[in-house]
Amino acid sequence: MIIIEPHIHMYSRTTDDYQHMYAAGIRACVEPSFWLGTNRRYAGTFWDYFQLILEFETVRSRRFGIDHFAAVSVNPKETEDPALADEVLDGIDEYLNHERCVAIGEIGYNNITPNEERAFVRQLHMAQQRRLPIIIHTPHVDKLRGTRRIVEVLRAEKIDQDRVVIDHNTEETMPVSRETDCYCGMTVYPISKLTPERVSNIIRQFGSEKMTVNGSADWGISDPCSLPKVVQFMRGDGHDDATIQRIVFDNAMAFYRHSPNWKPQLDLTPVDPRQFQR
Repeated sequence: MIIIEPHIHMYSRTTDDYQHMYAAGIRACVEPSFWLGTNRRYAGTFWDYFQLILEFETVRSRRFGIDHFAAVSVNPKETEDPALADEVLDGIDEYLNHERCVAIGEIGYNNITPNEERAFVRQLHMAQQRRLPIIIHTPHVDKLRGTRRIVEVLRAEKIDQDRVVIDHNTEETMPVSRETDCYCGMTVYPISKLTPERVSNIIRQFGSEKMTVNGSADWGISDPCSLPKVVQFMRGDGHDDATIQRIVFDNAMAFYRHSPNWKPQLDLTPVDPRQFQR
């Protein structure tokens, strides 16, 4: 089964991870913008990062047989300096217009503050104007309140919900997210977030329509091959192949097709690494 990884931070991963992902059936991925471990102090460091995930990371991933795309944004964790956030967003157009950019994201909430919401709303309108898909981050703490607020803002700002994925859902937030027309994302981690078993149970309860699953795989304890493990568990848990394919391939394809830049090449051949050693 071919798998699309719709949300993964490969900036924080090694080339071994790409090899393992390819061997497990992952053929395309999308890398949303995220926090780098310390708050950035200058707009230029954001722009350099956007260029890296749009260009170098695409080259690196294709060497290992995986087609890489990116989403750019000011992540909610770095919106408490409104002047800096505005400066970054004032200069973000060239990155949103890049041929490898397929969405705005991650945007949303970290601590559900007024500054986070200010940047969230501005970027929602930027995405709406460009008709770009939107990746929304639900907060790690007070997730239910944050998810409810996300839905309120989407409705108040009249955002096209079919172009939105509300990500990092749990059993607690899924009923709120499923009341919308948004795609609903789930994240699998070895310790925090969801397990393959919890994903399986959520799909059984809420169905597979507009549902996606991802590995995220950032700086913490995480696994870039979470999705193949979800596939294996769900098969053993009685889900049919059509349901599984829907959540690890079909729905991600449908969501990112809202971007004209989403044209993944799923038949790339890994390159002999001796050809690109430096």
